[in-house]
Amino acid sequence: MSVLFLVLPLALCIVGGAVWGFLWAVRRGQFDDLKTPGVRMLHDDDPVAQGVKPADPPHPSAHPGPESPPSDR
Repeated sequence: MSVLFLVLPLALCIVGGAVWGFLWAVRRGQFDDLKTPGVRMLHDDDPVAQGVKPADPPHPSAHPGPESPPSDR
């Protein structure tokens, strides 16, 4: 029974912190736009239009695969 004197205030503090965190997020606008972040990854970005140089493809001899001919030893 005496454990309730410890657990109940601790639980109330945790719930109070969760409610405070939720209200803080709502006031800061964290829940204003819920759709755009979910579909942002579906938009194609043109790297040249963004000013970013596209990466060069790897040279074929950089990573020889298992189908490459064996080297002379």
